[in-house]
Amino acid sequence: MARVMVVDDAVFMRMTIRKMIETEGYEVVGEAGNGVEAVQKYMEVQPDVVMLDITMPEMNGIDALKRIKEFDPKAKVIMCSAMGQQVMVAQAIQSGAKDFIVKPFEKDRVLAALQRVTG
Repeated sequence: MARVMVVDDAVFMRMTIRKMIETEGYEVVGEAGNGVEAVQKYMEVQPDVVMLDITMPEMNGIDALKRIKEFDPKAKVIMCSAMGQQVMVAQAIQSGAKDFIVKPFEKDRVLAALQRVTG
C-alpha cells in the first residue's frame, strides 16, 4: 500500500484523514500543519502521495505544491479544499496536482482519489 503524507493546519482534519486511510491499509508516514513544514517533511520522508490542504498559514497549499514539484517533478499530490474554492482548485491542477477532494471529506471519495493517483 502507498505511503501517504497528510498536510492540514487543523489537527482534527489530519486525524480524520489518518483514520480513514489507515483502516484501508495506507501508511501515514508524515504530517504537517502548514506549507513550509509540508515541503520540509516531503524532502525527508518522500511519500508516495501527499494529501495537501489549500488554505494554510505561512505558505498555502498551492505554493507548497509548486515547491514539492520543483524538488520532485513526479510527486503525486491530492489537493484538499473547502467548498467554493474552485479558482484555487484550478490553480492547483495547473500547478501539477493529480486530483482534488472537497471538505467535508467522504471516505469513499478520499479512497477513490488515493487509488486513482497510486493505481
